[in-house]
Amino acid sequence: MVGDDSGPGEGGVVSPPDSRAEVAGYGRSGVVAGVAATVGFTIIHDIFISDIWDMLVVMMVAGALCGFGLAVTFRRLFAEPSLAAWWRYNLAFMAMFGLLGLVSVLVFEPVTSMEAIVAVGGPVDDLIVKALPMTLVFTGAAAAVLTRLFGRGWSDLGPILATVAVLVLFLGLNVSPIGLVDFGGDSAYLIGVMLGLIAALAVMFAVVFALLERQSLVSGAFWLNRTVG
Repeated sequence: MVGDDSGPGEGGVVSPPDSRAEVAGYGRSGVVAGVAATVGFTIIHDIFISDIWDMLVVMMVAGALCGFGLAVTFRRLFAEPSLAAWWRYNLAFMAMFGLLGLVSVLVFEPVTSMEAIVAVGGPVDDLIVKALPMTLVFTGAAAAVLTRLFGRGWSDLGPILATVAVLVLFLGLNVSPIGLVDFGGDSAYLIGVMLGLIAALAVMFAVVFALLERQSLVSGAFWLNRTVG
């Protein structure tokens, strides 16, 4: 039982007194982890696919925004954050991108080929626009599902929707037009590579953040055990 001088936290659970400081700390760690994961992603992309170093600064900004959103929303949703909760949370967002690709394949018919896109050197802006209505509906639906999974109530829909929207904006727009492209005989492989790169980015982010916040994630679970014990 926690002393009377500690007020109830989110969802009726008593929260540690330094939770506001942790939110700010989580935001900083999310930014650092997002930038670090972006650099790692760029290295992997350079080794296995192509050189994208000229886009590094823009991608680092995107990584920082995504990392900040994921970290702060996580701390809002979990009054007593733990390492296990952090991995469940990130796995859910990784699964979201896979589901977005699957929905795109089920909803759309190919209107162009990968060879045609490569031949003209892109861009695929017209495909992104064509897939946009589906992308918007999916974003709302994904936020609702994640709110049911992790939220304490529908009041959490707002921050979750904002986080999903940022992730879809910077990562999902490359996934949502998949169904509009004929990848030929290598379609499964190429789609797998795309989703694999996103998964690698997500894992690097989750690992770096967990290392930065290892004390908080471990002590949070310890604190909860003592509270309910």
